[in-house]
Amino acid sequence: MSNDNIRVGSRKSKLALLQAEIVANELKKHGHKSIVVPIRTEGDINLQQPIYSMGIQGVFTKALDTALLNKNIDIAVHSLKDVPTTLPSGIVINSVIKRSNPFDALISNTKANTKSTIGTGSLRRKAQWMIRFPEDNIKNIRGNIHLRIEKLLSSTWKGIILAKAAIERLKLKLEFETLDWMIPAPSQGIIGIACLETDLNLRKTLSLINCKQTHFCSIIEREFLKTLQGGCTAPIGAYSKVEGNKVLFKAGLFSLDGKKSLIKEKSFFIDDDPKFIGRSVAIDILNDGGERIIDEIKKNFS
Repeated sequence: MSNDNIRVGSRKSKLALLQAEIVANELKKHGHKSIVVPIRTEGDINLQQPIYSMGIQGVFTKALDTALLNKNIDIAVHSLKDVPTTLPSGIVINSVIKRSNPFDALISNTKANTKSTIGTGSLRRKAQWMIRFPEDNIKNIRGNIHLRIEKLLSSTWKGIILAKAAIERLKLKLEFETLDWMIPAPSQGIIGIACLETDLNLRKTLSLINCKQTHFCSIIEREFLKTLQGGCTAPIGAYSKVEGNKVLFKAGLFSLDGKKSLIKEKSFFIDDDPKFIGRSVAIDILNDGGERIIDEIKKNFS
């Protein structure tokens, strides 16, 4: 740490910096000073190519991982849905902030033409939209949220799909429709905090701002994703929530064309091992034909 300030690494986007400030403010509540260190990532540099076609795991996280390992920052703040399930040796997701709204939202365009076109850079969103609206056209869209909204408003598209948590964190004054029928990405709406595994004093400090319930759910969803071996960009959805002494878990695997889907919805007890929950549902999906869908996805990008 520099001058007793915790150096908080973040991507340079407005949303990422806002999330870093959320973490800094949480640390401040416990008497810890911090400074935000912006870092440019591969995913921020290449805005033309779809994320899923870049052939890189962790396009939004690798630069932050390197900064952590080189001790240029003390912690890295991530949208946890962007973080690969296998972390570089020596790095851990130590803590998470209480989850924001996990669902997706449709931002509509009043200038839309009769032929519906939806913008999204997510294979998961694309597949689920095509299941419900097979006649629509899907266009890839990249860039920060403000750029995507500008692109929508200058087009005749019907709308674009964004994470509701991002809209709310940025306090955007937009009309939108919550897509609560669409299964979110694993850990969507969760801010994750990574640090070095060996930095025990810092890990103890970070535990003060950890939301245990959110952490529990993130382990379920990330273990589900890890077991499927689909990666962060695959058309895979997972969402868990705690209700009383139960955990409700809904997850799905989708083919790239949206013509095949395997969805499971199960309940478990709160004292069950979260990794067991995620792994068991993933195995059910794999045994029901999910292996073939995963193989098709991998062949498409090999």
